[in-house]
Amino acid sequence: MKFSVAALLLGATMVVTPAYGEEKTPPSTAEAAKPQLSTGATAIGEILDSPAAKAIVEKHLPGFSAHPQIDMARSFTLKVVQGFQPGMITDDILARIDADFAELQASKPG
Repeated sequence: MKFSVAALLLGATMVVTPAYGEEKTPPSTAEAAKPQLSTGATAIGEILDSPAAKAIVEKHLPGFSAHPQIDMARSFTLKVVQGFQPGMITDDILARIDADFAELQASKPG
């Protein structure tokens, strides 16, 4: 019985301990600092504060940033606002915005 408990403890130690000489490389500082724009994760305020991101949203949702209540929505995501305006903000529009955001991110020097 002692052997099986010792083997179990040794096995558990091997699972959580990296192999000798093995190091996990952290993401580069450029990757870590690079914000990922997303209609489901990025606050509208952050999008509106970026001229390039704001232009993308305006391309797909003309007049969005000029809406009289936009300041109340700055902490929401576009996906959350879609719940209030499902006819205006469709899944297709959000997908196209996300595609443009990804293209924007890819074009940034990093």
